[in-house]
This record gives sequence, C-alpha cells and structure tokens, in this order.
Amino acid sequence: MNAPVPAIEVLSAEQVYPNGTRALTPVSLSIQPGEFVTLLGPSGCGKSTLLKMVAGLLEPSDGRILLSRKPVQDANAEHELSFVFQEATLMPWSTVEANVRLPLDLAGVPKAESTPRVAQALEMVGLGAFGKHRPRELSGGMQMRVSIARGLVTQPRLLLMDEPFGALDEFTRNKLDADLLALWRRQGLTVVFVTHSISEAVFLSTRVIVMAARPGRIVEDIAIDPGIPRDDDYRTSPRFNELVRHLQHSLSEAHA
Repeated sequence: MNAPVPAIEVLSAEQVYPNGTRALTPVSLSIQPGEFVTLLGPSGCGKSTLLKMVAGLLEPSDGRILLSRKPVQDANAEHELSFVFQEATLMPWSTVEANVRLPLDLAGVPKAESTPRVAQALEMVGLGAFGKHRPRELSGGMQMRVSIARGLVTQPRLLLMDEPFGALDEFTRNKLDADLLALWRRQGLTVVFVTHSISEAVFLSTRVIVMAARPGRIVEDIAIDPGIPRDDDYRTSPRFNELVRHLQHSLSEAHA
C-alpha cells in the first residue's frame, strides 16, 4: 500500500531578513492529512513566520514548502488552504453574510452558488441565524466565528490559524477550542494552529511542535493520542497535567 501524501512538507525552510536577523533556522517538518498540529512557543520563536511561509504569505529565504506535493502557490490557486488571522479583520460596514462571502466574490463564484455555501459555513460555526447582522452587533467570540466561517467557505482541506483566540476571555476561548475540535473532526480538516498557551495546545492537538527563539527553531515534536476524549474532564485529568508539565519543562529548557 502506498504511503499517504503529506498535507505539508517543510524542507529545510528558513527565514533570514534583509538586516541579517535569522527569524527561523532551517526547519524540516512533515504533517499528514487530518492531523491537528499546534506550533507552541514564546514570542519571537518563529511560529507565525513558519505559518505564513506555509500559507504562501512569506517566501522562505531558502528551502521549500510543499502542500500535497505541490508548490504553495498552486495549492492557494486551487483554494486548498485558508488562513485565519489573530484579529477577525471583518468589514464593519458589511453584513456577516457579505463578510463570509468575500473569498468567493474575489474568486468570481456566482451568487447562486455562493449563497448556499455561505449559509452552510455559518451553520458550521453556529451562526446560521446571524447572517444579516453587522460585526459591531456581535461579541468578540462571535466575530472570530465569522472569521472561521470565512475561512471554511472555500471548502479548504487545510486550515491555518494564527492565535485566533488569544484576545478572548478564558471561558470564550475554551468554548471555541471545543467547537474547533468538533469542526475539525466533522470536516476531516488538517489544522495548523499557533498559540502561546500550553493548556490550549494540549487540549487541541494531535501533535505539539515546541519552538524556541534566538534564533527561531523547533526543539521538540510531541504526539498526543487523538483518541483521548477532549472534554472538561480531560482538562483536569492526570494525562493532561502530565503533558502540560512536560511542555513547560521543554519551553524552560529551550529558553535557558
């Protein structure tokens, strides 16, 4: 039987800025379809840099990145990936439906086709009844749901998320983490998620990539059994606490 084609292959990719700052040392990484991989580490360790390189928003200084064995630009052209930013970045003058429809409008998708896809994406994030609202009428958590729906409306196979819940209160963040996991399972997505939060990484991930700064680099790659029920009981379980302690130690060692 042939081995599955990796969803993402990072092949000795690095990032050195024109002023000589090495944001990311050569990184090699393979991510399989259906994995939920979290990039965890302090500010300045290259998490967002690596994510933007995978998204094609930033060219590697050296090395290559392939998505399903194709160059990133080809995958982008075929709408195989979506990127969810730290801020919801919604158009305040437009309705929720119009904000979600934007990628389809830019791609020239006819309204007869885009309308049911927008409705489906909003249902996926629990906002089916809010299509006619404006962003200012929604809470911060609901605005992030709109941003996620906009990422899903192109029906991508790969979802890249750069600290999307970092500005939210803990209760809302925990709820959206659980909702995101349910969505990941239901849609069969491959997710790469950036966070500073150790507990969030342990709750969400099938793999945690630990990164350290000065220069940005990968220091550990930890697998987490995807069969573990990810519920409120898991957050207080011995296994959860064991993983949190391990990651805290890894980050402390890397920082030292």
